[in-house]
Amino acid sequence: MRIKVLYGICLILCQTIVLNCSDTGGNESTVAGYRASVQEWHHTRIESLKKPDGWLSLAGLFWLKEGENTFGSHPSNDIVFPDEAAPDNIGAFIMQDGKVRITLKPDVNVLHQGQTVDAMALQSDADGEPTILEWNTFSWYVIKRSDTEYAVRLKNSEHPGLQSFHGVDTYPIDQAWRVEAQLLPYDEPKEITYNTVYGSVQQAPSPGLLTFKIDGREYSLTPIAEPGDEQYFVMFADQTNGKETYGSGRFLSVDAPDANGRTVIDFNKAYNPPCAFTPFATCPLPPAENKLSISVLAGEKDSGMH
Repeated sequence: MRIKVLYGICLILCQTIVLNCSDTGGNESTVAGYRASVQEWHHTRIESLKKPDGWLSLAGLFWLKEGENTFGSHPSNDIVFPDEAAPDNIGAFIMQDGKVRITLKPDVNVLHQGQTVDAMALQSDADGEPTILEWNTFSWYVIKRSDTEYAVRLKNSEHPGLQSFHGVDTYPIDQAWRVEAQLLPYDEPKEITYNTVYGSVQQAPSPGLLTFKIDGREYSLTPIAEPGDEQYFVMFADQTNGKETYGSGRFLSVDAPDANGRTVIDFNKAYNPPCAFTPFATCPLPPAENKLSISVLAGEKDSGMH
């Protein structure tokens, strides 16, 4: 469950918006061609952020307590939706024994897959595709972040953040930041430990160390991946954090190594975590071993939206 949730938070950025995470450098014979490929990648990412159900549409994150959790626009509810036009009371989420269900007021037109519902069990993101419910421009679903922690993630397809978003600045594309790397696999399966922005401690499997050189000096990053994954997920921090880049670090997708353990890390495709755009994301933070002692002058700069 832990790795599935982590991928739901992060790798989905790559998978659902078709970021072209594969190594493009081998197919580009010129610097101009390489630059064009990175620019295309970044354009696709920006367009994904602007989608009505993208990260910029997040309008709330509400942690559930055991038992009944009423919700609606009235302040007396356990969960208060940020829209005065919403009904005073829409219904209630009931969390019991690690399961969540919802009951809805009969006069409120809440939809699931286009059909009005009055009560149903809700599948969380840890169980595959979550159950998505809709009212007006709002949609919501349940996320699971530990064995006992469940929350309702609320989105608004007309969120003001979507209207005010004008993109993300990046460093100049520099092929010097596209570096060859070697995987040094662990002798035994290993899990790395990392924190999250909401204070919990999580673990995820790692296949080994990715080692690489910059200006003749060797560095390493610990990726996250299940056996057989075609993409490795990397959370990293560097000396630009809190200055020119997002304070908590950035993310990368890296092709799984070839038969000789070789791959490429392209820092020009380093991107901001969802928490750089909204306070309602549940981002993982780079583990201690992924805090680089250099300034990575490549990839996305701080969004300035958090």
